[in-house]
Amino acid sequence: SKALQGNLDPNVLFAPPAQVEIEARKVLDSFGAPHSGSGQGPTHIFNLGHGISQHTPPEHVAALVQAVHNHSRNQRLPNR
Repeated sequence: SKALQGNLDPNVLFAPPAQVEIEARKVLDSFGAPHSGSGQGPTHIFNLGHGISQHTPPEHVAALVQAVHNHSRNQRLPNR
């Protein structure tokens, strides 16, 4: 199995938290429903395309982490 890591432009973190969440969901949705264990499906490690600027608001980073956790969890639900 192969995995892809990355795909979110770190400049997105300067957008309002609601937009950060939308952009995170777009990245996750672009890979389809993830699989667990040895199941079939894409494997994606969510990450930024580059490092985080020192001027990035910490609450925007927190919004990103929360959005990725929530949406990843929802993608794994049966019959979503």
